[in-house]
Amino acid sequence: MSETTTNVHVLEPPARQAPIACQRPAPSRLGRVARTIPNLLILLVLAGLAYAGHRTGWKLSKLSALTGAPSAGKDDWCAEHAVAETVCVECNPATWPRAKPPGWCRVHGVHECPWEHPEIAQLSYSPKVAPEARERARRALAFAPRAENASKCKLHLRRIQFASEEAVSRAGVDVVPVWESPVTESVRANGEVTYDPTRVARLSSRVRGTVWRVDKVVGQDVKKGDVLALVDAAEVGKAKGDFLQAVGDVFLHGKTLERLSSAADSVPEAKLRQAEADFQQAQVRLFGAEQALGNFGLPIRAEDVKGLSPEALRLRVRTLGLPPAVAKSVLDSKEAPSNLTPLLAPLAGKVVSREVVVGEVVDNAKVLFVVADTRRMMLTLHLRLEDARSVVPGQPVRFRPDGGPEAAGSVSWVSTAVDKRTRTVRARAELANAAGHLRDSSFGSGKVILRREEQAVVVPSEAVQWEGDCHVVFVRDKNYLEEGAPKVFHTRTVRPGARDGGNTEIIAGVLPGELVVAKGSAVLRSELLKNNLGEG
Repeated sequence: MSETTTNVHVLEPPARQAPIACQRPAPSRLGRVARTIPNLLILLVLAGLAYAGHRTGWKLSKLSALTGAPSAGKDDWCAEHAVAETVCVECNPATWPRAKPPGWCRVHGVHECPWEHPEIAQLSYSPKVAPEARERARRALAFAPRAENASKCKLHLRRIQFASEEAVSRAGVDVVPVWESPVTESVRANGEVTYDPTRVARLSSRVRGTVWRVDKVVGQDVKKGDVLALVDAAEVGKAKGDFLQAVGDVFLHGKTLERLSSAADSVPEAKLRQAEADFQQAQVRLFGAEQALGNFGLPIRAEDVKGLSPEALRLRVRTLGLPPAVAKSVLDSKEAPSNLTPLLAPLAGKVVSREVVVGEVVDNAKVLFVVADTRRMMLTLHLRLEDARSVVPGQPVRFRPDGGPEAAGSVSWVSTAVDKRTRTVRARAELANAAGHLRDSSFGSGKVILRREEQAVVVPSEAVQWEGDCHVVFVRDKNYLEEGAPKVFHTRTVRPGARDGGNTEIIAGVLPGELVVAKGSAVLRSELLKNNLGEG
């Protein structure tokens, strides 16, 4: 086996020579300055961009704004306000200059108050504010605490613009004129109608007896003094007999005393004194008999029957307390007893209840008839404690019972106590009921009229929007219908007052005749909120 030998030659690198130094000329001062100029220019450009970005909110201007010439299409569209940027009154205030705002009105609590500065009103004429209008606003503000606006609110400076009338229509925006209308301010409460306690009578027999006759039925009208029923009572008969006997005794003893007094010289003094005592005792018994009949509702006095014959006296006592027509019918009846006592109506009204029949035994514990004057009814309202503070006697009341027409009256009494169970305050009012629509124990809804203004400034309630610090409405610009005019709505702060139905009183903020957005006002509110968020 042979071996192969390989020779490897290692080449040594040539020896390195020391580098030869490059000799450069020393730079001059002018050259150093020239080299720093580009860096300074770059810093100046960056500083300018930073300043411009800070002033514009780091928004890039469109080409049309840079060149000063209008452009078409998407380059000329303000996405923030949804109109062409060249006509956007918010982005380009110079295209729609406005007068300096009057500022905050301390008297009425609104910005740009038309009561104090009528020239700001969006009307085609120059309005004049009458002193009566300012007085109405003063009364409304003085009557009760009103919703307030923040004086630092800036929404009144905003204007909402649409691209065209078609855009306004597509957004569902509709305007109505501000108008004047009667407005009532009231508090509401549930209530119950009952008979007036001073005009209702619950009648019972004053004495135990048997009903001999019934003259009235439920629903029948009666006058004061009408006989409702006749009761046959033995106690009444006894009282009548005692009266007749007492009258006879007084007459007899009176004659005896008169005869003895005329012959006093020949009559023993003791006999004369006895005659005087007997006469006095007879008078006392007569007085007692009069009182007994009076307790049964049959008033009579001895003077009334003085000079009557015994037969006339008997007939008078037999029909005691009966009206002439009823007395005649009793005397004509052979079956009529002598101890009848009438049940009389104490007031004019209507028989609303009858719980008696002929032949029934009755006494003073059972109510036989209820007579009520239904021409006036009593309303009891249950007021909330916070509302009761505003209610005083004399204020008008309107009440609508369930299923009936509205009735009118006035507050007659306000309780000084709070109901422990319902925590409400009772108030009463008298209601006229000539037509008879109101019924006892019926329920319904009532309201107490606290204030009424015949010529209040009114807008639909949907026109008033709340924006966190102030109430606003959107007023259409007076030049809206002119050809080429921007379709602008002005944001106006208002001071709302009473709400009456679907309308709201505007104490200050707009004038009659101005056009405000009613239907679709929420659309403008949303646009306002969106822009405010964008500014934030």
